[in-house]
Amino acid sequence: MIRIAVLDDYAENAKDLADWDSIPDAEIVYFRDHVSEPNALVEMLQGFDIVQMMRERTPFPAEVVDRLPDLKLLSGTGGRHPHVDMDACTRLGIQVTNTSGSSGVGPGGPTMELAWGLIIGLMRHIPWEDRQIREGRWQTRMGTGLSGKTLGIMGLGSIGVPMANIANALGMNVIAWSRSLTPERAEAAGATYASWDELFKQSDVLTIHVPLSDESRGWVGARELGLMKPTAYLINTSRGPIVQTGALVDALRNDTIAGAAVDVYDSEPISMNHPLLALENVVLTPHVGYASVEGLRNFYRGAVANINAWVAGEPMKVANEAVLGSERKR
Repeated sequence: MIRIAVLDDYAENAKDLADWDSIPDAEIVYFRDHVSEPNALVEMLQGFDIVQMMRERTPFPAEVVDRLPDLKLLSGTGGRHPHVDMDACTRLGIQVTNTSGSSGVGPGGPTMELAWGLIIGLMRHIPWEDRQIREGRWQTRMGTGLSGKTLGIMGLGSIGVPMANIANALGMNVIAWSRSLTPERAEAAGATYASWDELFKQSDVLTIHVPLSDESRGWVGARELGLMKPTAYLINTSRGPIVQTGALVDALRNDTIAGAAVDVYDSEPISMNHPLLALENVVLTPHVGYASVEGLRNFYRGAVANINAWVAGEPMKVANEAVLGSERKR
């Protein structure tokens, strides 16, 4: 009997989104509540052979994997696992598997769709007006249109390029910045290259689509927000730590910028005393950029295929290939 733990099943839909019964001789336990404290996580996962992760929700540092003697496979979703100590897993002979790097649903995927939902919701005050009309008030704010405005894209990649395409269709001006972006590549994607400072100065809406790394951590701080127009909006559907939270809160409180929409946070789930929750010029979502039904279905189906391959002795999509063919090192 193989024991499999499916973590962070927030919406309790993992069981229905893939054929888990196809895994032979398996006991599968689904955990809804998020557990990240190392001691509690270790206690919860004792006796499990396989842990099914969902993106970067639960961290697996060395202090956790070292204390899980039965763990043989960390089944991941997505193409990157910055939340996993890969060196520790390799040392212990624990294989870590990938699925496709994104949800595999449409150009830009569901994260791109959410980004546009947040942009329009923020600029047209949709969440605010929904609350007001339920309380008996009518047309309390006037929204701002998109046509003729400038969309700034930080990161003109697999999400940024479709963002530019839609912005052009909406009659927006598009500027973009990436570390390796050239004016020619920007033009080919329907954008105009901008320097780092000009990206902030010119944008009416600035949307972030770069991965989190040691380099990008804290990129957007008080200086950058201070360069923005007081009528401008910031959208972050990438990773929370790219934007310095304290600087963003100050900018929103002081009307340095008009508003922000945020799907990602330094620590997730967000705490109930987080300062962003007290602000009225921000729209918040709970890191659901990639979490459409279609996207999660693709992730879980890919993960089940990886688990079945591992059970059959033919592992595939192993991120730490150094453990392949080696005996378990415990």
